[in-house]
Amino acid sequence: MDTLSSTPNLTRDEFTQVVLEAAPKVAAFDCDGTLWSGDAGETFFRWEIESGVVSAELGRAMYARYAEYKAGKVSEDDMCGEMVTMHKGMSDTFMLQAATEFMEKHFPGKVFPEMLDLVHTLHQRGCEIWAVSSSNEWLIRAGMRQFGIVADRVLAAKVEVDGDRVTDRLVRIPSGPGKPQALREMAKKNIGAAFGNSRWDVDMLEMATRAFAVNPNPDLETVARQRGWSIYFPDGTRRG
Repeated sequence: MDTLSSTPNLTRDEFTQVVLEAAPKVAAFDCDGTLWSGDAGETFFRWEIESGVVSAELGRAMYARYAEYKAGKVSEDDMCGEMVTMHKGMSDTFMLQAATEFMEKHFPGKVFPEMLDLVHTLHQRGCEIWAVSSSNEWLIRAGMRQFGIVADRVLAAKVEVDGDRVTDRLVRIPSGPGKPQALREMAKKNIGAAFGNSRWDVDMLEMATRAFAVNPNPDLETVARQRGWSIYFPDGTRRG
């Protein structure tokens, strides 16, 4: 039988059942595209420039840098890092407030309801849950409040903070191999289930006992079918 055609997309009920039957003690979730629709990291980046969170001069420079990234001239890790270090000298408290405002007022209605329900059900069953994202930590911390995932279990692009001042000293960039690396350093436990939507999640999915491709991009969908990983397209997204 053709492996690519023998891995069917799960229905909502099947997906929930398979995850709960796996009974993971520890689970790791990517965020953008997995827990919610769209790229909150990129949207926040544009919002903070256009709303004046950062200076117009810095905004122009970062837009130019982002265009180079989209053209393949800047690596994923470098771009994710620069989208955090660009805030050097700003208040850590202010950045968390700005991210919270963005998530509450400018990125509503994006969360996949079944993913929200699943996370809460896993919480109730005693599962330790980690959010792993290459978007900035302020944004992911703000977004995880409705999921009940505490700040200590958010592994996102992060810089050191001196007092309340943001520095340009990177702590981590959880993208690609950086995701399992962050989980090994911080969770220090076997990952029972991992959920992701893009090729940048493959390394994290590979480390888990059970891998779930949620709302996968075509590149991850191909990998998932080749490896027999569970595939789920949330309600309202494309179904193969």
